[in-house]
Amino acid sequence: MNRKLFWVFALSSAVYFTQGIEGLPSQGLFYYLKETLHFSPEKIMVINSIVLSAWLIKPIIGYVIDNSFSKKIWIFISLALDIITVLFIGLLNMPIFILIAVLLMNSTNGAFRDVSADGIMCVEGKIHKATGRIQSVQWIAISASGLITGLVGGIIAQKWDYRVAFLFLIPIYILVGLIASFYQETPALNGQNKNNSLFAHLKELLTDKNLIIVALFIFLYKYSPSFGTPLFFIQRDAFKWGKVWIGALATIGTIFEISGALLYYKFSQKIKMKQWLFFSVFLGAVTTLSYLYYTPVTAVIYNVFYSFIGMFIFLMVMDFMARNTTKGFEATSFALLCSVSNLALVTSNLSGAFLLPKVGLKWLIILSALTSFLCLPLINKMKEV
Repeated sequence: MNRKLFWVFALSSAVYFTQGIEGLPSQGLFYYLKETLHFSPEKIMVINSIVLSAWLIKPIIGYVIDNSFSKKIWIFISLALDIITVLFIGLLNMPIFILIAVLLMNSTNGAFRDVSADGIMCVEGKIHKATGRIQSVQWIAISASGLITGLVGGIIAQKWDYRVAFLFLIPIYILVGLIASFYQETPALNGQNKNNSLFAHLKELLTDKNLIIVALFIFLYKYSPSFGTPLFFIQRDAFKWGKVWIGALATIGTIFEISGALLYYKFSQKIKMKQWLFFSVFLGAVTTLSYLYYTPVTAVIYNVFYSFIGMFIFLMVMDFMARNTTKGFEATSFALLCSVSNLALVTSNLSGAFLLPKVGLKWLIILSALTSFLCLPLINKMKEV
């Protein structure tokens, strides 16, 4: 691995680790809203939606990043604003409406940092044919930080409060900034579209035939009526599983997700992408149908095995998206494809919620498996990458 690619890996993993570790204050903040302010679940959900709303406009953020300064500079800007916002939260006792505004700003900084890092991943990854490896390292980092957050976040919430947890983030932001300073950005592929209007920028992307086909494929590949929440109800009501065991099972699943990411890192450059996507569609349908037989034993087996294989397939799809980004518009086009993927997941949840009371869980699972095949006709229309 050459020196430059090493710092790409280091910066990408650092940004994603930070994205995961930013969940450190979440437990303390939840307890503050619930037990100090006595907010209802619905009110807390609304607040969470407001705080995360910046992540819904990632293509616009990508446009800003692609057309002003550089991706590296935007990482520095977001980190500086991160430090300012967490200092405000950590040192001041603010009214709730101001707290929400500052949390929204902190979340927006995170979205800019994420899109910038993904843009760098697409640019440098395509140059070095390493998009899959970089993404594997990214998701290993965010999974590892999730394990830390679950444990340390609870300890901080019990001993102190959410404000202390926010202050703990400052050394992480500084460390990421130091790592970013060692990365030398590729100037020839950065900022070549400056001064283009948003309309012109989007027109360029929407006239990229392959990008449109890929976006439609991603939507259909990711879409299937969701039935995850009913399974959680079964765990609690039928299996009588406790919160500790459910949490422990999630932690075990995360460990196997890391294993899946490591496997993809090893084989990502040897994969024939379109062929593997084709077979993954059938594998997805089979794994979906397996939930027709759901017992306490199979629930554990599914959690372990599907966490492992699910992360491998997830990274394969993310790698496929990165390889198909439009040259010079990497941050925007990758953010656009991610938004399409997120839209598919939202649609899956809504359609699952609509169909469950009408057809029941058994037929919902069958319908979910059948919709897996909707994307198959598009595979041959996409170019090999």
